[in-house]
Amino acid sequence: MFSYSKALKKYGEIIMSDLPFEIERKFLIEYPDEKFISEAQDISDIVQTYLVPEEKGVTDRVRKRTGNGHSVYTHTRKIRVNAMRRIEYEDEVDEEKYNALLQRADKDRNVILKKRICYYYKEQMFEIDLFSFWKDRAVMEIEIDNENAEVEFPPCIKIIKEITADRRYTNAAMARQIPQEEI
Repeated sequence: MFSYSKALKKYGEIIMSDLPFEIERKFLIEYPDEKFISEAQDISDIVQTYLVPEEKGVTDRVRKRTGNGHSVYTHTRKIRVNAMRRIEYEDEVDEEKYNALLQRADKDRNVILKKRICYYYKEQMFEIDLFSFWKDRAVMEIEIDNENAEVEFPPCIKIIKEITADRRYTNAAMARQIPQEEI
């Protein structure tokens, strides 16, 4: 059986291109206006549940993502490498497997409910998450090819601050405690 934590320990020995990396930057933004939301062409509802991990150092979750009357279920395991980079293993699962995995739900974490808007700007895709617990702010992220990639931001989005390195704003952390700082 593959061990995610062993992969992390061997990280220095593995060729970086052989690992399934996710590299992203995250931003706290002002809540988009209703016009922006109503004109979104790619929008879905997400129910995200964190699981009790089977291995130390691995964040384990399942997600149900529904858009246009169709649901997709995924099981994701992540290992943090640094603020921007994680090793990510994601598998699409059927509804039966999803429900079976829910039996491992972490009782110390709340289920995250959010609406995701995918916004395309200058050949970049931004994902904007509108959380059920905030009405004044949202989180925008962009996956990038490398940690030094330039990002050109859409002018219609008002960025409050970058939160890439602020672990309080990971979904896993917000499932435990929601940041309530003044903006």
